Amino acid sequence: MGHRIVPRAQDRLAPGRPVAQLAAVASVDGLLTQNGIRYWLFGGWAVDFYAGTITRAHDDVDIAVSLGDHDRIAALLTREGWVHAPEPDEEGGTGYEREGVRLELTFIEQVPWPADASGADRRELAGVAANLVSLAALKRGKGAPRDDAADAAKDQADAATLALLDET
Repeated sequence: MGHRIVPRAQDRLAPGRPVAQLAAVASVDGLLTQNGIRYWLFGGWAVDFYAGTITRAHDDVDIAVSLGDHDRIAALLTREGWVHAPEPDEEGGTGYEREGVRLELTFIEQVPWPADASGADRRELAGVAANLVSLAALKRGKGAPRDDAADAAKDQADAATLALLDET
């Protein structure tokens, strides 16, 4: 019996589509906020929200949520046209896709999530508002680049952007 090859999200989707990705952030923010579900945008898009400008292309949108909210989130996302698209090697979260945008959910109970990460920072970028992981936690995370060369390059670029920001 043969194995079905599932291409990685970055090979299936159109990366670097900031308008569609920002629209997804706006949609997910509205959906989760209206339903009383806490979330925090992190990763490259959080860097951009703190910087007040889009600094680089992004493969996906990363949000952190509670695992206990996943069933509600899944139902809400499905109702809005998102398709559950888990990757074979995912740990601590799962993914959804819609119209060429990948949304990565990370469950804060299943990953090393710093106590100070779940702050109350809410910022706006290009007319889109989002809840953000704390700036201090984001700086620490981006200051420890990942093993994959492409991911490490993004982390290095993000760390350079974050180094220019004030934590006030």
